[in-house]
Amino acid sequence: MSGGLVTGDDGITRCWWPGGHADYVAYHDHEWGRPVVDDHRLFEKLCLEGFQAGLSWLTILRKRDRFREVFAGFDPSVVAGFGAADVKRLLGDTGIVRHRGKVESTVNNAARCLELAEEFGSLAAYVWSWEPVAPAREPDGSIPASTPGSTALSRDLKRRGWSFVGPTTVYAFMQAMGMVNDHLPGCAAHPEVESLRAALARPS
Repeated sequence: MSGGLVTGDDGITRCWWPGGHADYVAYHDHEWGRPVVDDHRLFEKLCLEGFQAGLSWLTILRKRDRFREVFAGFDPSVVAGFGAADVKRLLGDTGIVRHRGKVESTVNNAARCLELAEEFGSLAAYVWSWEPVAPAREPDGSIPASTPGSTALSRDLKRRGWSFVGPTTVYAFMQAMGMVNDHLPGCAAHPEVESLRAALARPS
């Protein structure tokens, strides 16, 4: 490993964090950091980052298909209507993370998402209005766990009634959804993500 980069058996140089897990490598190569402006995917990622709290993203990634099944594809207009029976159903599903606070948070956040879409036209228009000017770096060049921008967005979401949206959770969301390119220079995905971000029509 050099500068946070690793070269795999396939000869491709990547960020270090996917390790040797094939599904995690595929996520790094084809999803992470690619800009997303679809409300369902943005809402899904905010929810799943909340479920990740205290766990690894790989754990959530491997349960993601089941999460999508039981949470109606993370359609906020459907999830916002979940009631006590749905919460009980979800807490009994071994295919997801069975945490009452996180399940109830997802239902609550769906309703808050609809409010944001009503106010700003879409969830995408709201979150992308918080796009940082440039990637944040620590003095040693490393990537921080949270930033002043993610702290500000977290604070605003909480003010609007969202939960499980702390600054670290929000920055992980911003990284994954391509609001910032945190693929390291030298990673094969870095220039691709730069090109996608340059070509992106920001929602408004």
